[in-house]
Amino acid sequence: MDWGKVTYIFFSLMSLTTTAGFIYEPHAVALFLAAGVNVISTILKIGVKNLLAAELLASSLVADLHLIPAFMVLTFVGDERMAIALAIGAVVANLFSIALALIESAKSQEKDEF
Repeated sequence: MDWGKVTYIFFSLMSLTTTAGFIYEPHAVALFLAAGVNVISTILKIGVKNLLAAELLASSLVADLHLIPAFMVLTFVGDERMAIALAIGAVVANLFSIALALIESAKSQEKDEF
């Protein structure tokens, strides 16, 4: 088992679920946790060397660039609707990232069979 892959998939899923949790119950603490977990996920993806590494990193950066401004908007402006809208963008980016990870995993298993 590749523990590096387990770790970055774990943080990708954790980012997705904490962001979804914020959308369900919008609190600044939940959004801060979602942004923090997503930043950790992005950092872990920097060292990944696989077929879709650039796409995985890019999708994680997109989620970062939605969650960090969402936290600022919620904290400093108080606009909950805008923060939720930005968080939905991060969820889409994280879903894309998970889909890429699944595709990459299927491709690597395909190589192992031959």
